[in-house]
Amino acid sequence: MRIAVIICIIAIVLSSQVFGSNETSLNMVLVEGGSFMMGSNTQSDEQPVHSVTLNDFYIGKFEVTQSEWKNPNASIRSGSGTQYPIESISWYAILKYCNIRSMAEGLVPCYAISGSTDPADWGAVPPSQSPEYPHESLNNPVWDSVICNWNANGYRLPTEAEWEYAARGGNKSNGYLYSGSNNCEEVAWNDRVRFTNPSSVGEKQANELGLYDMSGNVHEWCWDWYDKEYYSNSPEISPKGPETGSLRVMRGGDWGDGDGFCRVASRVCKTPCIDGWYYGFRLCRTAP
Repeated sequence: MRIAVIICIIAIVLSSQVFGSNETSLNMVLVEGGSFMMGSNTQSDEQPVHSVTLNDFYIGKFEVTQSEWKNPNASIRSGSGTQYPIESISWYAILKYCNIRSMAEGLVPCYAISGSTDPADWGAVPPSQSPEYPHESLNNPVWDSVICNWNANGYRLPTEAEWEYAARGGNKSNGYLYSGSNNCEEVAWNDRVRFTNPSSVGEKQANELGLYDMSGNVHEWCWDWYDKEYYSNSPEISPKGPETGSLRVMRGGDWGDGDGFCRVASRVCKTPCIDGWYYGFRLCRTAP
């Protein structure tokens, strides 16, 4: 009986270490669900400002770093170091990374392509440019048809709404223009202070949830297809973007951007095969 009690206590302690009330042991922060006003009146594609309600989810405390990526063939074109954010990464490459990491950690992978969640069945990550037309990027219809299992507990990209809610500070938000401050320099590496390359993660001030670099450093890919008119008909409950498109959303601004791109409401988009400079990401997980 005493042994059973001890085992139970150990299990509870380990569980609290891995999935504590606010943060996991893998540098992921619990974002408690709630409602917020998404968008702004600054740019046309940020309008109309509209109400969005989200469930709990986990999101990375930091952008995924070069040490986490653990791929010697990854393209790193600027700042190099284990705690620098991985950059020059395509949206397609992130799908593969998320599932491989999920499987390695005993989690249920979120993404399925052609019916399989095993990236070994997907083939090579689509190239960033057409071999016939080197200056033209191409979408890959097979990889574009990826399905996300939103109930799986593995790693995935945040939806655009999850990203903005987290960047604003979730239900602890103080309504800042940037993620954690109304002064961009306090929270962001951008063209004011760091024009040539990104910086190691976590060096600037965190936002209300303890999240770093959601303004500046590298642009962060989100799950959603981009549609400049999407906010006009976006569902209020857990929106996940348009069903189809040709460009995927990126958020947060980067080390070469002005303050405007670092705003929590700013939206940009790129072809998912592009692995250009400034492109990174942070992980997300569905909360149980």
